[in-house]
Amino acid sequence: MKRILIVSRSFFPVNSPRSFRTTELVKEFAKKQGHEVTLLTLKDDEHHIPFEKEFGVTIKDLGPLRFPEINLNGKGGVTRLVKRVARRGLVQLLEYPDIELVLRTKRMLEKESGHDLLISIAVPHPIHWGVAWAWQDNNSIAQTWVADCGDPYMGATLDSFDKMFYFKYVEKAFCRKADYISVPIEDARKGYYPEFRDKIKVIPQGFNFDGVKLDCSAYTRHTVPTFAYAGAFIPGGRDPREFLDYLVSIDQPYKFIVYTKSTGLVEPYIERANGKIELRDYIPRRELLKMLSGMDFLVNFENSTSRQLPSKLIDYYLTGRPVLSLGSTDINKKAIDEFLSGDYSKQYDFQNMDQYRIENVCRRFLDLCKERGPNGKC
Repeated sequence: MKRILIVSRSFFPVNSPRSFRTTELVKEFAKKQGHEVTLLTLKDDEHHIPFEKEFGVTIKDLGPLRFPEINLNGKGGVTRLVKRVARRGLVQLLEYPDIELVLRTKRMLEKESGHDLLISIAVPHPIHWGVAWAWQDNNSIAQTWVADCGDPYMGATLDSFDKMFYFKYVEKAFCRKADYISVPIEDARKGYYPEFRDKIKVIPQGFNFDGVKLDCSAYTRHTVPTFAYAGAFIPGGRDPREFLDYLVSIDQPYKFIVYTKSTGLVEPYIERANGKIELRDYIPRRELLKMLSGMDFLVNFENSTSRQLPSKLIDYYLTGRPVLSLGSTDINKKAIDEFLSGDYSKQYDFQNMDQYRIENVCRRFLDLCKERGPNGKC
């Protein structure tokens, strides 16, 4: 049995890729593999106390956070514009409000010792920065530190704005101290400074395949082609507008259901689609998977960079439905027409899916710990 410490801002019941990452790791390490797991996160007693009892983990509170997010809701174009500028400026200059996590993480880690493995999970990257601040040469926090990065920070390419130059010193500081940096795909290695790339290990997003019970045989084809997308949009990166332009131009019945919070890129098409495009808010993951498993097919918008792979593709795989994967520009109109007619011959080709099984992902993390221990043991 190993003592494992995980630090993450996002955790169950939050709907986000980093929350799923953290939650699946905690469950597998603790209940399935029997390790002693401590999680530092923003504790929600209503959900987390029952979780502790069910899975045998210890959850400690990083919060409550005092820096409020700038809410863009409200009437008045000028007011919204001022708020938007202020929020973007504070994010760019100070990584506000997540910068508060640096000190919170450091203070919590000063109370921890004797762990075999520490896994810090970003985004947000201030989690890593706080670990680096607490991580000293003579530290007793853990034997091995793995900084898990869903997306690069300074090397990110999907954001519309580059990071401020001075954050490179912060990133280099945490990369220098971490024993390993884990990334979900090989191409993400390019998003980090060359001097640290030998520390990078590829550990993909992990899912409990056995925990998702979907009756894919119950699927019945719709009389009107019905398909869906679930996730965020990024202008110029994971951008649906060329696809939507084509959809609203064709004279054919269909139903496109979009589960997202980033509605701005879709809203201009709602009226033009005459009811064929429907916006819905996020729903819990299990409920979403059930809904997606009943679609004729699913749509994936590819990132503009190969450094980041949408984790939704694994969820799509679990639904058993064919996937139409499209770029943001120069979309394959012929493939779209074929999918709408029920020809899925150009569906996304899922390969080597066992690498995403959570038991294999956890094994990869433990292997890093073993590499550094005496006689191959953590």
